[in-house]
Amino acid sequence: MILASLVEGKEMLETVIASVIGGIGVTFAFSVAIWGVGRFGDLSRNERPLAAGGAIAVAGIALACVGAALLFGIVVMTSK
Repeated sequence: MILASLVEGKEMLETVIASVIGGIGVTFAFSVAIWGVGRFGDLSRNERPLAAGGAIAVAGIALACVGAALLFGIVVMTSK
């Protein structure tokens, strides 16, 4: 006798793991972007242009990661 399965356990577990990793990763990247912008403001007021440039570069990279994750999520959701 074959039992029907309404929910596939393996796929459900993969979805939960991916959402947790994605949620934590995007949240972390966005917090790094906020930190970079804050440090940029502090360092530029203290006349440290090289360090301020590094901080804004970190913020830009972090925002690019958030944007890439957003785009990846949209592509995955529309392809299924």
